[in-house]
Amino acid sequence: MNIVVCVKQVIDPEAPPSTFKIDAASNKAEMHGVPPVIDPYGEYAVEASLKVKEAKGGKITVICLGNNLSREVVKKPLAMGADELILLEDEAYVGGDSWSTATALAAAIKKMGEYDLILCGREASDTNSGQTGPGIAEILGLPCVTIARKIDITGSASRVERVTSDGYDVMEVPIPAVITVSNEIGEPRYPTIKGIMTAKKIEPVVWKPDDMGIDSSRVGAAGQRTRLNKLFQPVHEGKCEMAEGDSAEEAAVNLALKLREAKIF
Repeated sequence: MNIVVCVKQVIDPEAPPSTFKIDAASNKAEMHGVPPVIDPYGEYAVEASLKVKEAKGGKITVICLGNNLSREVVKKPLAMGADELILLEDEAYVGGDSWSTATALAAAIKKMGEYDLILCGREASDTNSGQTGPGIAEILGLPCVTIARKIDITGSASRVERVTSDGYDVMEVPIPAVITVSNEIGEPRYPTIKGIMTAKKIEPVVWKPDDMGIDSSRVGAAGQRTRLNKLFQPVHEGKCEMAEGDSAEEAAVNLALKLREAKIF
């Protein structure tokens, strides 16, 4: 099995709001004092690939897109057990949307030549759009199953349990295929000391648009098909008004009257 896993370096979604800053002019979020991480759903996709490899054997290639990527961060999938890391790293990739990102990733996968399974996280924590995986499938002309909680390879097909609002569906698709992975797949394993040391020795392959035979106008901000009108941090406001009374009974009546005035009930 030749397995491709697409991951993304993101602002840590667990970081406190005070570490975020929105640049209104560029509509970009910046973080100060907290290092970036691999997107959590991307880690679930890596875990799914490792389970498939353990069952069927093969090779896992991880692809990450961006610019000025932290080697310590993007090498985590290697420390978990992946075999190879390809970085699509160039200024041209910056500012893209789901479509231009999928275009670049699909071009990288085509350049690789051989693949049986392409795994992505169900959505990235910074945009929550869930569109890149299906976009890759559309560009490559492959079947796609989203929100997978279990993946089994049987011969030339993949049997997938897909999460639904009231349980799960069982689907079977021929491979190669694109599958987006949800957290129900199981907690990602921790890198071992041996894995971390092995990852340090592996040098990532870096591809720019020209290396994949793709024009830079099709990737990043130049190739995006959507426009972000405004990025902002929501303001949470609240006030407290006391329902007082000379006794508990009077306070309860005053509380009920205030709730009625506010049309709570």
